[in-house]
Parts: sequence; structure tokens; C-alpha cells
Amino acid sequence: MSERTFNWKNKDIRAQVDVVDSKLLPTLLLRNALVLNPYVKQWLKKNIWIYQDRIVYVGHELPNRAEEIHTIDCEGKYIVPGYIEPHAHPFQIYNPQTLAEYVSQYGTTTFVNDNLFLLLQSGKKKALTILNELKKQPVQYFWWSRYDLQTEVLNEDHVLPFDVRKQWIEHPDVIQGGEMTGWPRLVDGDDLMLHCMQATKKQRKRIEGHFPGASDKTLTKMKLFGADCDHEAMTGNEVMRRLELGYYVSLRNSSIRPDVRNILQELHEKGFRYYDHFFYTTDGATPNFYKGGMTNELIRIALEEGVPAIDAYNMASFNIAKYYQMDDYLGVVGPGRLASLNILEDPLNPNPVTVLSKGIILREDGSDMKAFTKMDWNKGGLVPLELSYDMTMDDLQFSMPMGVKMRNAVIMEPYMIEIDNSMEQLSFDHDESYLTMLDKHGKWRVNTMIKGFASSVQGFVSSFTTTGDIVAIGKNKADMLLAFARMKEIGGGIVLAENGNILHEIPLALCGCASSETYEDVLEKEQKLRDLLTERGYEFCDPVYTLLFLQSTHLPYIRITPRGIFDVMKKTVLFPSIMR
Repeated sequence: MSERTFNWKNKDIRAQVDVVDSKLLPTLLLRNALVLNPYVKQWLKKNIWIYQDRIVYVGHELPNRAEEIHTIDCEGKYIVPGYIEPHAHPFQIYNPQTLAEYVSQYGTTTFVNDNLFLLLQSGKKKALTILNELKKQPVQYFWWSRYDLQTEVLNEDHVLPFDVRKQWIEHPDVIQGGEMTGWPRLVDGDDLMLHCMQATKKQRKRIEGHFPGASDKTLTKMKLFGADCDHEAMTGNEVMRRLELGYYVSLRNSSIRPDVRNILQELHEKGFRYYDHFFYTTDGATPNFYKGGMTNELIRIALEEGVPAIDAYNMASFNIAKYYQMDDYLGVVGPGRLASLNILEDPLNPNPVTVLSKGIILREDGSDMKAFTKMDWNKGGLVPLELSYDMTMDDLQFSMPMGVKMRNAVIMEPYMIEIDNSMEQLSFDHDESYLTMLDKHGKWRVNTMIKGFASSVQGFVSSFTTTGDIVAIGKNKADMLLAFARMKEIGGGIVLAENGNILHEIPLALCGCASSETYEDVLEKEQKLRDLLTERGYEFCDPVYTLLFLQSTHLPYIRITPRGIFDVMKKTVLFPSIMR
């Protein structure tokens, strides 16, 4: 890696050495802990000296004048490195600060984040300001650089020109490229994407794949192009195929793909119990999935499935740090590392009683220490959505012969529309609804029908989509207009209307796509939305992901994109968007 932003200055290192020489006192002392050492794979009883944000000593000695130092007695307790989420999508109606503030209480204190939201919502110059602002928080944020926008837009070269891609790839807080949702374009000859991958490799950074259902030949080709890891294995066999080809594998457990338990069971049935090239990811789950924490829950599953405790914790920390070539900084409770660690009562319980990150105590003896500061999102251009237009009845004209049918929460396939959709109110006797997507700038629209979303949702409007364009779904056009008007009034968000009334709303003050409210507030509002939609016939696992992936062309078969209705398999626009 060409440059890193977490090097300590000379004077800091001199002070740290002075602590070891007893010329300065540690700022924190952890006594009598059983410390996980990933190099020898043992629990070793040690004392840990911390100075500011760095571990300076791990051993049997105590510093001079120990009675003057803030001390945590860890007798009978266990210390593991802070948990790392290597594949976060940090704007799933929550935001990176509120997400980290919440899940850090359960031990996850380092996040490797997708930059797609910032590319699409924050602008070319202001996006990097967000990176700098987030670094002021008491956790670690790293990023990955996208090679494509995960949908079909009208002006991708303008939104994501090569100079912007290069700027991200070379940024010191960016530690990988990808994820490679647009890999079919690469195979078909997209040399700009290959050039970006080559630029990533020149920086000695990793490349994350996205290869669901890929054949051995495709996986081999992706290895030749430069992919290092893939999080899309859904079975034990798919994990083994990736390992055999030299991939690292992220074992995923997310709100739409909770696969870790089954994968581990299948691997163990094969007699495979080698975990050094595995780590976990929750892959940007929606809010309620994290109600009980993040990586701690995956460790718990691994322990329940018979993974040895040291391996289970290494998959949450050391394996990830080693993969990203950062194990001299993270993933180890050892001298020279950042003071990010979790204190456990029992290694069979991965929920920490005390959490340290950057030497700051985030949780102590089960209490939240309120260490986070409020973000000023305006500096990065993340402000409430301002729409220059209103939705009208003219935007709700439906004559297209083909609609989209939901196979599950995120997979859409085409179907032929046979019902009469010329009226203002559709019947509750079927599961077909109006669907309109509107450009957030008011230039274009796409009108069709969606089958399988719900049987009695009257008006449902969201500015939370991949691109931030507006989607409206419903049985009643008047309620769709009402929900749109309310969404516009609150500066963007998700709104459900019925019989002329607003039933529920989730304000999304960050460009209409993410909330600035506390994580607890978002949890409550998302759960209420799920309940209301379920009562009205939504049968799938995750309505938030349904909204997000309506446009996403990395999934089959049909997508509603800014260019129009797009056939993913044939890579063609079936019905173009209409200018308003």
C-alpha cells in the first residue's frame, strides 16, 4: 500500500517508547487479562499498557506508579481485538456515524465502506470531505472505490469519470477496489474498468469481487483480472471452489442472505475445518438486522457451529487485518497496534462488557460512554432533498404492456400486464400495483406495474433508491400523489399513505437517502414500516432492500433504471424512460 494515514509522528513514537522505559506513565492499564494472541493461537495472561491511542506493551510487567494510572482489572476476563466489518454499505437509511455508534457497543469498531452513496449523492469534491469528517469519530473508517454505479444511468462517464475513480483509488483511506457488480462488462471488453483494476493493483490494494453463481471458468477469469476475495458464496461447495482457486472468502450473513450457519454446517460435514482464509461480513444489512449488534452475532453463530473460539475471533479481526495488510496496525492485541479491543466475560459470549477504540473507552462495564460526536453532514453536501417539481396525474399514466414481477425481495422478472390499469383505484383482489419512477431532477419518468409487492398498499413513495431517484408504488393514484407531496415536504424519505392520510414516514435528511436521526429511532421506524407493509400484503423479508435494488443491474432479470426498463441478461433497454 503506497501511503497510509494512520502512521504516528516521530514525537508520538518517542513518547510511546518513553512509556516502555518508565519515563512516562501509560494513560490506561489493563491488568491480568487473558489475551488472544493470533500468532501462537493461545490465550495468554498479560498486562496491557496503553498510551493515548496505541498499545505500547503487552507482557507480565506493571508500570511504575501503577496506582496513579486509570486501570481496568481484567482478572478472569478475556481480551480480543476490536471486530472489523470488511464489507459495509453504511447508508442503508442509517448513516456511517449512527451505525458505528450503535454497533460499536457490541464490539465492531472498524468498517470498510462502500463509496457508492457518496459518488451519487455528495458530488465529486465534497465526498472526500465526508471521509475527513468521519475520521474525527472514535472508530476506524476505511473505504472501497467503485468501478461502476450498479445501475444503468444516462451519464455514467459524467458521474464517474476516470479522474474521480483515480482520485478514490489513490486515496490513503481507500484500501480496496470494487465491489465488482459490473464484472460482465469487464468480460465483454470494458478496458476502462480493467484500467481501474490495474491502477488499484499498482497501489497494492485489494479488489473485492461480486460473483453470485459464477462458474469455475468465470471465477478463474476474475482471478486473472485481479480479484482477491468474494462475498457471494452461498453454499459450502461455492466456498470450496473459491478457496481452491486462491480466493479469500467473506462468509456472509445479511438481512437478505443469512448464509453463515448453513455454510459452516456444510463445510464441517465435508470435514473442512481450516479458517485462516475466511472472514465474516453482514454486507450492509438493513437496520433491524443489527438490533443485537453486528460482527458479534456472526461470531456467536460460528461458536454454536463448533468453530474453535480462537478461529471464530480471528475471522472477525486478525484474518481481515492480515488480508488488507494492516495487521501491524489492527486485528492484534499487541505492541504497536491501535488500542482497539474488546473485553469479554467469556470467550463463548462475544458481546463485550468493555469496548476500546483508538484508546477511547466506548463502553465500560456494560454502559455506553457516549464518546461519539455529532456529524456536520452539510460539509459533505449531504443536505435535505429539494425537488423542483410536483408529481401530477400526468405522471401516473400506465400503458406499458409489460410489468415487473417480484420473485423475492430483490429478484424481478418480466410479466405481461392483463388487468385494466386505466382507473385511479386498483382492486385489492390481486397483487398488482402501479409503479412509477421519477428523476429527482424532474427530467424523465418510467411507468409500469409491479406484481407481488402487496395487495392493499394505497400510496407508497420513497426517495431511498440506488440513485436517489423517486419510486412510487400503490393501488390508489391520489394516495400516491399525497405520499409524494409529503416526501417532498420533509426533504426526502419513505412515506406510506392510505385513504387520504399519512400512515407512516421515515424522514431521510441526507439527500433523501439516509437518516440523520439516532440509530434507535431508525430501528423503530423501520420496524413499523415493515409491520404496516406486511399487514397490507408485502410477503418478503426486506422492503428496504426491495426499494434499493429496483434499479440495481447486478441482479436478474428486469430492473427499473434511469434509462428505462432494462433486461439484465440481454443488457438492453426494453422500454426507454419518457421525458416529462
